[in-house]
Amino acid sequence: MSKYICPVCRLPLTKEEHSYKCEKGHCFDIAAKGYVNLMLSKDMNAKLPGDNKMMVNARADFLSKGYYSHLADEMSRAVTENFTEGVILDAGCGEGYYTEKIYEAVKAKTDNVHLCAVDISKFACARTAVRFKGDASCETAAASVFHIPMADSSADVLVTMFAPFCWEEYLRVLKKGGSLIMAIPAENHLFSLKKAIYDEPYKNETADYEIEGLDFTEIRKISRKIFIDNSDDIKSLFSMTPYYYKTGVSGHERVNALTSLETEAEFEVLIYKKK
Repeated sequence: MSKYICPVCRLPLTKEEHSYKCEKGHCFDIAAKGYVNLMLSKDMNAKLPGDNKMMVNARADFLSKGYYSHLADEMSRAVTENFTEGVILDAGCGEGYYTEKIYEAVKAKTDNVHLCAVDISKFACARTAVRFKGDASCETAAASVFHIPMADSSADVLVTMFAPFCWEEYLRVLKKGGSLIMAIPAENHLFSLKKAIYDEPYKNETADYEIEGLDFTEIRKISRKIFIDNSDDIKSLFSMTPYYYKTGVSGHERVNALTSLETEAEFEVLIYKKK
């Protein structure tokens, strides 16, 4: 039995060799890369929603070189410290770099874990699913975090990193006493990159940490400087940020002219418990 539910009728799904099916006969094919598309057309605001192939590939290439390994390590620690057994949901998993690191850390602690990874981008899901292909304890689905195809109170830990925040859905799928662990950019994250691009760079704003229905238990601040010695990695970093689409031609030209960059990689890991 899958941990996912049918997005049409909300009944449990059974995973077969090539598809997922529910008792009412709704069927969802498993893609060649190993993920299942559980996103209904009415829930899509674009033909190919989410990050495009270029952004996904840029992120995968950049993260594979370890620039943000300190964040992966801290997220892995936070999850293993707040997880005993059961289901971990990565809501907005991207290309799966952090998902894989977290899963490996948890597996070193217990075999009683089932991982569900969802992302609205099919390109991201394909990347994530390949990482876990052949592991029956891991499922990847194309789905929106605003319409998570999981039952109420079905996740023991919910991880979200830089994805849109859907309070209602996160609260719905998380078990009572379960943990929500979130990573966000800190105030100075990538500030030196911004200084290289913009005439008037701005620091990130951090919102109120309190979330209705959740107890805010801990904040972990992690920071280090990263040095990038080639233009390709700088372009990959820029391409995986929201700045890529919000920056004009002159800003793109400044990025393309950079051959080296030292910048801040500063994050906050926030930990909550469902009341």
